[in-house]
Amino acid sequence: MILSILLLIISSLYFLMTTGLVIVWSKNRKIEFIDKNSKADTLTISVIIPVRNEANNILFLLQDLEKQTLTKEKFEVIVADDDSTDDTVAIIRNFQQTTKLNLVVNQLPPKTNNTSPKKRAIDSSIKLAKGELITTTDGDCRVSKRWLETTANFQAQTGAYLISSAVTFHSATFSSAQKTLLKSYSIIQSIINDTQIIEFSSLVGSGACAMLVQKPNMCNGANLTYLKSVFYEVQGFKGNEDLASGDDEFLMHKIAKKYPNKVRFLKSQDTIVETEAHTSWRSFYNQRKRWASKWRHYDNWQTTALAVFIFLANLLIPVAFGSWVADFICTEVFLMCIFLKFSAEFIFLSLMASFLRKKNLIWSIPFVQLIYPLYVVFFGLVAQKKGEYIWKGRKLK
Repeated sequence: MILSILLLIISSLYFLMTTGLVIVWSKNRKIEFIDKNSKADTLTISVIIPVRNEANNILFLLQDLEKQTLTKEKFEVIVADDDSTDDTVAIIRNFQQTTKLNLVVNQLPPKTNNTSPKKRAIDSSIKLAKGELITTTDGDCRVSKRWLETTANFQAQTGAYLISSAVTFHSATFSSAQKTLLKSYSIIQSIINDTQIIEFSSLVGSGACAMLVQKPNMCNGANLTYLKSVFYEVQGFKGNEDLASGDDEFLMHKIAKKYPNKVRFLKSQDTIVETEAHTSWRSFYNQRKRWASKWRHYDNWQTTALAVFIFLANLLIPVAFGSWVADFICTEVFLMCIFLKFSAEFIFLSLMASFLRKKNLIWSIPFVQLIYPLYVVFFGLVAQKKGEYIWKGRKLK
């Protein structure tokens, strides 16, 4: 009896929370392209791209930046290379010879015991930056032609100190050899890719809604903009320099703590950034472990409490199933838990998939909903154990 009541309470609270996300997301209209001629003068931007071994991707991003509708006098691009061992730097320098972009290569010196390479890359690049706004993304990302102009005009319109925008995964690509020789693998990889898109959309959506109600809890450094002056005002990454992750969220929490009304989410399809989904279990495992390990270091009790609640809400599903099989709870309670967990969640994920231009993947949401609880519980437990993991060819803690 007590177990049934506890399961129903947790699932009911999760239902109410997810319904709240649906309401918040639906109430806040999507921002269409902001005409620069009708807004205040925009600030200059320094786009910072930390890279390591991105020879296969960096040229596509640089070409996207070359096509930006924001006038080239209003932004610069700083690529911070962190000891790449492939042709990344050569590709950038070759592009530098022909482009009209103001492109700077920040070649970082080798460093031993580099616990937070991405923070080092961003911090050193900000010192070189001439722009008043800092926009960060990753070397394997793709951006639309209105990305910078829409972001700059939104900042001019709102006076935001930090702006977070959506990130999603683009479709997996395969060589002709893979398609010919590994047809079954390609199909499986496509399913894995689509699953990651839906799974990641839940994080994007919940983080966006938290910002929309001025309770920010997460963001993504692959699509983040902030005032350079505010970065220095809150002392940048000071206090978490030794953590491999958190160049985005810890900074956001610092700014939100001092300026709670100045952290904004830009709900615009023009500013969606697409990046590569993971094509191997090992890379997926290392990234999610890195992300999950951050919550122990938050100094905001509300964010920590939310992380614990999400863990419990997902733990509820395997516990409810096991309890039903063992006849500890009745079928009615089990079905009610399933309904409360999945119904509003399905609606919310469908809304996010549509916004991210992934409406064709809505069919896969029920499948993701079934495996997601196991994934959350697994990484929630793994993150409690301190240890090393491989990222960009390095061992990090």
